[in-house]
Amino acid sequence: MEQQRGRPRIADVAREAGVSKTAVSFAFNSPERLSPDTATRIREVADSLGYRPHPVARMLTQRRTRTLGVLTPQALSVVFANPFFATFSEGVAAAAEEAGYGLLFVSPVYGSLARAVGRATVDGFVAIGLSEEHPEVGQIRRADLPIVLVDSSAFPEHAAVDVDDEGGARQAAEHLLALGHREFLVVGVEPPTPGAHPDFGGVVGRRLAGYRAAFAEDGVELPDDRVVVGPASIDGGAACFTRAWEDGLRPTAVLAMSDAMAIGVIGAARRLGLAVPADVSVVGFDDIELARHVDPPLTTVRQPVRRKGEEACRLLLAAIERGDGAGPEHRRLETRLIVRGSSGPAPRRGREVAAGD
Repeated sequence: MEQQRGRPRIADVAREAGVSKTAVSFAFNSPERLSPDTATRIREVADSLGYRPHPVARMLTQRRTRTLGVLTPQALSVVFANPFFATFSEGVAAAAEEAGYGLLFVSPVYGSLARAVGRATVDGFVAIGLSEEHPEVGQIRRADLPIVLVDSSAFPEHAAVDVDDEGGARQAAEHLLALGHREFLVVGVEPPTPGAHPDFGGVVGRRLAGYRAAFAEDGVELPDDRVVVGPASIDGGAACFTRAWEDGLRPTAVLAMSDAMAIGVIGAARRLGLAVPADVSVVGFDDIELARHVDPPLTTVRQPVRRKGEEACRLLLAAIERGDGAGPEHRRLETRLIVRGSSGPAPRRGREVAAGD
């Protein structure tokens, strides 16, 4: 019986090709340092022997992992329940793959994002939803890794990508006010830190500011009990609306900070015997693919979700090539209200509270 050969080594390729081990390394990692004919011949010999560079050794040689981290302060089981994140990740992945990079999704390990960051072997991070107070940001800074922040409070020394959250939210509120609504419920995304007040920095704070600016101009108040928060998912939105209804709130319009939550609100309203939009209007934020296919189709604020991922990834790739910390460049993308069937005129008094009373 023929003895099974072990995995081919770099020395085997060098001997067969009649070159040094350094030349073999150059053929795979820095082919420009060899003549085209020599590099091609070495690769052909390597293929015939079944040799492949060891990924760890190659990473050490190049001082690159060819992997980008997508960092989120919430568990992946939570973020992937929101279709927004899948579309955003699609944009990051498209730009990464075009440049020959892979992706590593990094979320808290046993509740600690710092522990996860410490274990991640990546060339830089696209970080979504981090605030400047997160200890992980300091850890990334100390590691001297490029970072691009998405939907975060902008840090002066880091690149950032976000959208006009305040302007988009204001458009949504103005739309409902023009339809005669005065009794509102705002359904927001709960902060990563349990128990934190919903009116904080970042996306939720900016969108709340937009809603409140429109209400103030129209003389409408938004008491604290009219702002409820939950996970950015369909189930999260349903739970928020159900809880508010059970607490005695009777809104004629709901402003949801994500489409997934808005779709959950529509489902919960129907289970309570309410018609959308005859009894309660619902407006979301994102314009995910599902928004136009629900019944009724969702009125929402469109943001370029996939493009946001692409822009963030390209900023990060440029920083990696330059070897800097991604600089202070800040890109803000536009938002636009898309009116569909889930919003309509405010109901007359009496009908709006017919269900559940």
